[in-house]
Amino acid sequence: MTLSEKQQLFTIMVANLIHWAEEKGYRLTFGEAYRTPEQAALNAKKGSGITNSLHTQRLAVDFNLFLNGEYQTASEAYLPLGEYWESLGGAWGGRFKSRPDGNHFSLEHNGVR
Repeated sequence: MTLSEKQQLFTIMVANLIHWAEEKGYRLTFGEAYRTPEQAALNAKKGSGITNSLHTQRLAVDFNLFLNGEYQTASEAYLPLGEYWESLGGAWGGRFKSRPDGNHFSLEHNGVR
């Protein structure tokens, strides 16, 4: 699958996640979607990301989650969304070993999740 085809699939997956979340009573706003390679390098340097972030490939998005009007910061709050995302074939940041990142939803590319 080409990068373009993967980006198109990712976009459809994100739409499905948004619709599913809304049906279940979750409210989402977009966090970071696209990240420049320069920003990814800066984040990696300060320890808050990786240089080859899938955000630079348009294959990752961060969502802000609201339950009953309250912004959720704990990765555990995102678990139902993460499980649904994984059922679509995506990689959920809440499963990251070193630094769980519950608001991160991506599509694996070249071994990066």
